[in-house]
Amino acid sequence: MKEGEDYYINENGLWVLTEAYHLKRGYCCENGCKHCPYGYGKTQDDANPEKK
Repeated sequence: MKEGEDYYINENGLWVLTEAYHLKRGYCCENGCKHCPYGYGKTQDDANPEKK
């Protein structure tokens, strides 16, 4: 895994997996990851921020 491409370290020191990493992995882990390209855990409001 490459820092900046597959993950980054947030302000709390935690690893955050990127959308690119998830796409390389090829499936959803169903943990509600921040950059999930598969839409797991997203609500309709998340998809349409202008409605807020």
